[in-house]
Amino acid sequence: MAVTRIDCDIHPAVGGTRTTLLPYLSDHWKEQVVSRAIDGLDLTSYPPNMPLSGRADWRPANGAKPGSDLAMVQQGAFDQLGASHAILNVLYGAQAVFDPYMAADFCKAINDWIAAEWLSRDPRLRASIVVPMQAPDLAVEEIERRAGDNRFVSILVLAQGETLLGRRHFWPVYQLAEKYKLPLAIHAGTQYRQAPSSAGWPSYRYEYYFVEAQAFQAQILSLIYEGVFGKFPNLKVVLMESGVSWLPAFMWRANKTWRGVRVEVPWVEREPASIIRDNFRVTMQPFDAPGDAESVAEIIDQIGSEKMFLFASDYPHWQFDGDDPIPPHLPKSIIAKMCVDNPLETFPRLSLVN
Repeated sequence: MAVTRIDCDIHPAVGGTRTTLLPYLSDHWKEQVVSRAIDGLDLTSYPPNMPLSGRADWRPANGAKPGSDLAMVQQGAFDQLGASHAILNVLYGAQAVFDPYMAADFCKAINDWIAAEWLSRDPRLRASIVVPMQAPDLAVEEIERRAGDNRFVSILVLAQGETLLGRRHFWPVYQLAEKYKLPLAIHAGTQYRQAPSSAGWPSYRYEYYFVEAQAFQAQILSLIYEGVFGKFPNLKVVLMESGVSWLPAFMWRANKTWRGVRVEVPWVEREPASIIRDNFRVTMQPFDAPGDAESVAEIIDQIGSEKMFLFASDYPHWQFDGDDPIPPHLPKSIIAKMCVDNPLETFPRLSLVN
């Protein structure tokens, strides 16, 4: 099967804990789900009924969650939007529950469900391993359990968690990520542990979504300044649904500040922008740039690395209208690389599966 366009971010939806995940849970959590009526663990980052969570033409006619029907996802991602392969990233409450044992069992169930009911039914699909970052030791166990299946090509975490991702107690996760060539995919979303903005809680959902970029910026700085890439130089980090246009100013300011206070972090021996270009990648939906070609060209030039960009539709999230998920005014050289070459370089395990 020819690889012509790899969609790095599409979202299958868990229909419900009792209707979808129950067969894949341990006996204890099966009993708990039934007796406590646990269901509907959708992240409020993406409430199913919110327009952003599902474009109108990608919503099942029966009222089910957008992204919950395999045939409809296949038609949308492959037939309509032109992907030849796609990476599934499941956003569900397993990443947010406070009980680490519940989180671990739910993550296991999600990964087993995706393998059995999605990956096994379509050879064009790959997936990220969902892990319980509430307990890094349990996250390590889940990565080890799933690493032998090359259909899993990355590790999925949320942008807003309990602590910044550079902290050393997360390093065993990155050790395995580097060992098994699994990039760390940081997706927009929250574990509900902190206010979404650095100044407190917003009043409106619009504010919440808009300030997601702050979380991505904080995670980049944490990973760099805590020394993660000095210890794991081959680790790749993919920013998913982060936006793109904020990167040039952020990289410039990170460099400027590092030059002035790098005595505090002597282990960071290179400019942050250089590390970002080498170790970070970004999906191209949403592409929050001005609508003219000149501005787009300036942003691309200021970022300074064509290998950072990855094609993504963000299906079924509503980021664009029509059938073309390629952002307008991108140079043809960028499009060619971001659709195939960059994903294959970023997700090495893609090449291990026919």
